[in-house]
Amino acid sequence: MASPSITADRQDGPYVLQPWVDSVPLSADGSEDDVKINCVEYFDGNLYVGTSASELLHFFSIPPDPSDTSGRPVFIPASRLSPAFAENTNSRPGVQQILLLPRVGKACILCNGTVTFYSLPELSPVFGAKQVKNCGWIGGIDLNEAGQGDGVTNTGETVAILLSLNRKIQVVKIDEDVRAVKNIDFLGSTLSVRRDSIACVADSKTYALIDVNRQLKIPLMNISSLEEDSSSAEFGHIQNIAKDAGSSIGRSASSNQNRPQGTSQGHNRSASLGTTRVDSPKPESQAPSSPRPPEEQSSTPPPVDKPLPAPPPSSSPAPRPVTALLKPHIASPTPEEFLLVMGTNPSDPGVGMFINLDGDPTRPTITFDIYPEQVVVDSDSTDDAASTEDEDGYVFAAMTKDINGASHSGVEIQRWSAGNEAHPEKQWLEAGDSELSGPYGIRAVVSSQETQSNDVIEKLSMRKFIPFPSSAELSPPAASALKPSGSRADLSIEQLSKERELFERDLDSQDGEPLPEGWEASRTVEGEEFARRLSKSKTRVAVWRGNRIWWAARNPLIVQLDKRLEAARLAEQNDTKEIDKRAIIMVLSIIRDRDPSTELEFTTFGYIQQKAGVILLINLLLSTPDREFSDEELNALQEVLVESKLDPRVVLSLIPGVRNEIIEGRRGIWIYGGVKELPEAFLASPAFQTLYQGGIRSLQLKTLHFLRRYLQAWRKMKGFGSVSVEAEVFRTVDAALLLVLLELDRHSPKGLGKGGAVRAELGALVDGGMDCFDRAVGLLESYHRFFALSRLYQSRKMSAEVLATWKRVLEGEEDDAQELTDGEQRVRENPKLGVQVFAEDKGKSKFEPTKAVELLRAEAPGAVKYYLEHLVFDKGYETYVNELISYYLQIVIDDLQSPASRDRVLAAYSAYKALQSPKPTYRHFLTENAPEDDEVWQSRLRLLQLLGGPHEYDIAAIRERTDNLSDDLLVPETIIIAGRERKHEDALRLLVHKLGDYDTAVSYCLRGGATIYSPIQGRRDSIPEVEQQRRLFQVVLREFLAIDDVSDRVQQTSALLDRFSGWFDIDDVLALIPDRWSVDIIAGFLIGALRRLVQEKKEAMMTRALSGTENLRVNYDYVVKMEEKGPTIQEASEQE
Repeated sequence: MASPSITADRQDGPYVLQPWVDSVPLSADGSEDDVKINCVEYFDGNLYVGTSASELLHFFSIPPDPSDTSGRPVFIPASRLSPAFAENTNSRPGVQQILLLPRVGKACILCNGTVTFYSLPELSPVFGAKQVKNCGWIGGIDLNEAGQGDGVTNTGETVAILLSLNRKIQVVKIDEDVRAVKNIDFLGSTLSVRRDSIACVADSKTYALIDVNRQLKIPLMNISSLEEDSSSAEFGHIQNIAKDAGSSIGRSASSNQNRPQGTSQGHNRSASLGTTRVDSPKPESQAPSSPRPPEEQSSTPPPVDKPLPAPPPSSSPAPRPVTALLKPHIASPTPEEFLLVMGTNPSDPGVGMFINLDGDPTRPTITFDIYPEQVVVDSDSTDDAASTEDEDGYVFAAMTKDINGASHSGVEIQRWSAGNEAHPEKQWLEAGDSELSGPYGIRAVVSSQETQSNDVIEKLSMRKFIPFPSSAELSPPAASALKPSGSRADLSIEQLSKERELFERDLDSQDGEPLPEGWEASRTVEGEEFARRLSKSKTRVAVWRGNRIWWAARNPLIVQLDKRLEAARLAEQNDTKEIDKRAIIMVLSIIRDRDPSTELEFTTFGYIQQKAGVILLINLLLSTPDREFSDEELNALQEVLVESKLDPRVVLSLIPGVRNEIIEGRRGIWIYGGVKELPEAFLASPAFQTLYQGGIRSLQLKTLHFLRRYLQAWRKMKGFGSVSVEAEVFRTVDAALLLVLLELDRHSPKGLGKGGAVRAELGALVDGGMDCFDRAVGLLESYHRFFALSRLYQSRKMSAEVLATWKRVLEGEEDDAQELTDGEQRVRENPKLGVQVFAEDKGKSKFEPTKAVELLRAEAPGAVKYYLEHLVFDKGYETYVNELISYYLQIVIDDLQSPASRDRVLAAYSAYKALQSPKPTYRHFLTENAPEDDEVWQSRLRLLQLLGGPHEYDIAAIRERTDNLSDDLLVPETIIIAGRERKHEDALRLLVHKLGDYDTAVSYCLRGGATIYSPIQGRRDSIPEVEQQRRLFQVVLREFLAIDDVSDRVQQTSALLDRFSGWFDIDDVLALIPDRWSVDIIAGFLIGALRRLVQEKKEAMMTRALSGTENLRVNYDYVVKMEEKGPTIQEASEQE
């Protein structure tokens, strides 16, 4: 009966049979009834087949035809050779062994007990007529030596082999000649496998280890546990088998610490053949040295030697007489291990024991269902010499056993580490050709061969996925299924199709040049070439039966797991529409937390996750209420789909209603061919037709929530660069997510304000901006979600559209989510933008400013400031200046309650004061360094603008509110207030000493104490008086002379006197200037002052001269007038 742990499916195990030679011409005349294949070898494109007809067939390969997608080379006959053999032999089994020696370019053929020698690759006889007769086995090549395989030939080295003769083992060296160098006394050997100088040898009954160089032997165990051998007491004892040495030597303790030791299963040996020192005949030619270092001889051997453990118990309840000899099997999986096979009878199970070069067990034993006919090992490592005990490989065992009452020949395959498992998995490998008969043969050949898995190509080739079948394949869904709610959206399939075509056309217009002709076929070929590269692997295990030969090729993990997924998916056909979820989860668990080591593994993990995800998703859509997915299963499905990187458009194509949001783009959607079959088959099924008729409203809430989480996870991958068609994918994802959220929120009760997590996600989605902007507008319009629509517009700074949307609600349109119920609600949600509804003069609803302010103060206090700003700055209503100043001042004062804000303000003062001259005014400095989105900073700038403007406001109220603050905090504001109160000395002192704004202090003097932070037009109600200006310049001079920093004091004073020397009296300046100052500091002022004095003196002299001239002119004019009139005689009166 077949073992329950054996995998019977030929595609579900680690190996598959790939055809090598379909029909070997076993006989020259075509009659092949009695001829069979005895052995097979392969090297560098040359196939050698030994037959029972004592013929050696040689085939050589020619490259495959380029049009042949299978990539199999063609083997054609080269020669048919009949090796020489001794005619006096009674038994003629034919060609028994083919031993290839590529390093010396030779081949040894064992035919009917005779060894002959040939050249490679053409098999021409060499060494004359040299033959070795009465030989039972050839082999014993050192498996540790490099260059045993691919393409290495004629290196000029020497190769040593072992010949099993009747009464001895002969060591033969081959190079340009063949010569026997040593004879080892070992009776009846039939098999030998060698690592360095240690050979594991078998005769007809027992196994033994032999040191070829020193001719030491350790008997190990019987091949059959039923064998009663009188020499079993010698097992485990070292024997010197040299002709001049004693028969037995006690094993000495080994001091070798460098050789890795295996884990003992029953006991530990204390010595090895490689470390025991005995006197032995020196070989004629030194064999390759052992990699182990020389050992020191133990001075005191242990008193008692530990015997080897008894062989594992067989399935037989009690010993019975041996009825048939068991064929010995020896293999070497790693450089430090041999595998020996033991049993009881050919029809009973066999046991494989792993031992190291000392004969100690290294790992748990493995079992064979039937004692094997042949055994071969295959390592995971491509370099057999580099394989280690830690690496795992496979054991092949050819056997014939009873399965379900019928005799079957095949190959049983299991891992070396199968002994560690309670129920190890085994694969039963056999060809599907019922015409073949006879047992299977297996052999690990010299050269490896590259093979190709067509299944990998078929599954991993990228194919174009068509999410929308033709109109003939799907009938339109019911009209009600397309409407989000009631009759609000009269959408049809035709409209949706047109929208999709419009999106794709818009997207295509941005792609630049048109796609080249034949691009789709080229991409298909590129995908196949990529998959073909991944499908290639190497194997060196040959399998034959009858006249056919196969490669036992590694079955890629992707094929194994895909087969299991298919079996789990098809389970619904044997049950009641229920897939085997547990089997799918088991497949996923195989690759979970496993790091890929090759490109094929990386691709495999993604492929399996994609296919498993699609299978589970389809099952979710078809699940009935009594078979709903649990929350854990939905979360696992989401994780699998996201991690697999399956194009989300494929997932969405399976979802009714949501699938209409897919944007294919010009290049379409490309996925693995093995995954593509599933969604396309589902879309063409009657089950999907039923779902399609129901639309999105037919989906369960659990499914919608699953889609919400899945699409949110995909949105987080924006900008990562891992998505090749990012534009189409994320436009599709955004539109689908918006639709799912709108549908989920439709089920929420109305009037719940924020509306819970779904509504919060909806708001965050539209606030963050969407790639599918136009489609998002259409969806929000169709669901009458005007508040969300206004937030979408706001995300793109489209203020006009935001106001227009709000006005629609204000003028009577209904927001179905009741997020916008009145104007005050809009203002509360977005005060800065919302007040524009009240400020609009052209709408149907107008608001009188006084009533609007009262309404906002009561319903939306946060919007009052914005509305007052509109009235003051846009409309010019000075009535509200005082109230707006109060708002600004409150914002600034509240902010200054924070120590961090106070430190920031003081730091700004210090930073400005530390600037070197020339520097901008403090107002300009404050404006340039104010954060654009910082409401406090902007409010302070507006406050300074209003305080310094031509407006009237309540100074006393401002003083009262700022008295509690430190004088160091609101310096510019204090300066403006001081100027308004005619406290010019205080204003100038603050400007010079608190701010260090020297230019503004000079401007203050020129303006006669008028405000310093007013707009350019300023206040022009009065012209500054000269005496007031002169007095202020005297004040600022004294303040400059009091500056703490000496350099600033000298620089600013000198500059002030130079530029504005006319405003100062020289006597006053000289009285104020310290005596220790150099004349150079005020040289400019003094020169200017002296020039003015000289000018004034000359002007005075000129004035006097002009005055004298004018006096002379007046006197002259007087004299002339007097002369013109002449004298006048006046007579004296008569009285006189």
